[in-house]
Parts: sequence; structure tokens; C-alpha cells
Amino acid sequence: MNHDEYYNLATKRNLGIVSPEEQQKLRDSRVAIVGMGGGGGIYLTTLTRMGIGHFNVADFDEFSVVNINRQAGAMQSTIGRPKTEVMAEIAADIHPGVEIKRFNHGINEKNIEEFLQDVDIVLDAVDVFAQPARLVLYRTARKLGIPVLFAAPLGFSGTLGVFMPDGMTFEDYFDIHDHMSPFEIMIAFIVGLAPAGTHMSYMDLTRVEPSEQAGPSSAAAISLIAGIISTEALVVLLNRRPPAAAPAYSQFDPYKGVYKRGKLRWGNRGPIQRLKRWLVARKFKSMMHKFNDAGFEPLPGQ
Repeated sequence: MNHDEYYNLATKRNLGIVSPEEQQKLRDSRVAIVGMGGGGGIYLTTLTRMGIGHFNVADFDEFSVVNINRQAGAMQSTIGRPKTEVMAEIAADIHPGVEIKRFNHGINEKNIEEFLQDVDIVLDAVDVFAQPARLVLYRTARKLGIPVLFAAPLGFSGTLGVFMPDGMTFEDYFDIHDHMSPFEIMIAFIVGLAPAGTHMSYMDLTRVEPSEQAGPSSAAAISLIAGIISTEALVVLLNRRPPAAAPAYSQFDPYKGVYKRGKLRWGNRGPIQRLKRWLVARKFKSMMHKFNDAGFEPLPGQ
């Protein structure tokens, strides 16, 4: 059968949740995903099954054995292969007609506008230790008027952040500035991701290894955030309702059986958030030198 026949049959069971007209709009949409590892890989497969027809994907890394516990494309047969290449093959095996532009060296200041060309929405699956790339992504997407969605797997929980071009900026929400040390940025980022901190009671953050740019992770949380962020992407693409945009935040933790939602009117600059940042920084003060010595992953190609 041709691609149209295949697509219509493959997305038939989506109807009833979306209309035929909405399904066609999804097929015409282009979604950019930065990172093809833990979150990004399963975002790609989930959105492909939902019927998104066009993607721009970026990653400079290859799969390794330590990725097996959480990354959709990590298998014995894919170890050592480029993540963008593997995930593009998997997506094309799901929907042969899907169109994927691969950026095999990641994103940087030189290619970011090309990466975001004709894109309707961006999903941020950038590694937590790659903050320079994240800032380039958010600043450029805002300049080009493109929404950015971000979900974080924390313990067994998942968070959601939505940054609209006309709303609160990424830097204002997290209160992150260029002059801050890597340790200060990481504390602000972690506290801003999950103001409710439901995972803190059972997650051992001393297992974070800045020198290896790695920390505790679970496939359960990765699967959870794929559903959360893909649903919100559909909401934005189809204009179903106002998105849950910053300063709104949410965290769903099935391990604790809780769902926390709220708004940080002043972002991380609010007095309660500033207190949380101080407490978390104090708790992990002994790790400060590790974060500052390791620094962040530099922009690829620079």
C-alpha cells in the first residue's frame, strides 16, 4: 500500500480522540526534538504513532550500555551507533512516510536557526548537564516565536514545563544568569523543575556524578514523561485549550500517588523558592566543587 493508505490505516484508532481534520493537521506538523536519548527517543516514537508527519531531530552522541536502563533506542544491537540514525530508522519503521531531518552533531549557535526552520513546536530533551545548548535553544525559539515544551523524569515522577513565545522566559522562570557558577545553575534548575519536590523523599541525589555527567534514572519515569509532554504537544498544535505555560508547573508522582500543580508568579525569584534553593544548596554543599570542576557540556562543534 502507498504511504497515504498506510497512514490512514495506522492512525485509524486515533480517531475519536482526535477528529479526521485534526489528524491531518498533526500529519502536516513539524516537531523539533533536541536529544534522542532518554526522553527524546521515546518522544519521537510516541509522536510518530500519534501521527506527526515531520520532525527535526538533533543529537551528537552514540548509544552505550549505560543507556540501556531508560533509552528507547538503546539495545545490544545499537551500541556504538549514532542516536539520531537509530531513532530515525525506528520512526520510519513505524510510519514509512514520516519525514525526518537529522542534525547528527547536535545544536549550536551556528545551526540552531536551520534546526528550527518551519518548526511548529520544540521538545527539549537536552541533557541536564548541557545547559549552554539549552539556553541557545530557548533564546532562539523565543526569537522565532516557537513554543518549547520540557518534561523531566525525577525519581519515578514526571514534570512538565511549557514556555510560550509571549510568556515568561526560561531564564526568568529559573532565575538563571550567565554569571552563575555551574553549581548555582544546577540548584536553580533542579528546584525550579519541581517546586513540590515529591521525589526528594526517596531519591538519593548523592548518586549524581558530575564528572560522569550522570545521575539516577528510571525507564518508568521516562515512559511517564513521554505521555505527559506528547499530550501537551497535541494541545498546543491543535489549540485544544490554553497550554499550561510558565509560570505554571506540575509534577505527577505515581510512586507517591500525588499530582502537584501550581504557579510561581515570580519564578525562582520568589521568597519561598529562594529559601528552597538555599536549603538544597546547603544540603549538597559538599558536592559544589564537583559541579564547578566538571562544568557543563560545551556546545557541539564549538
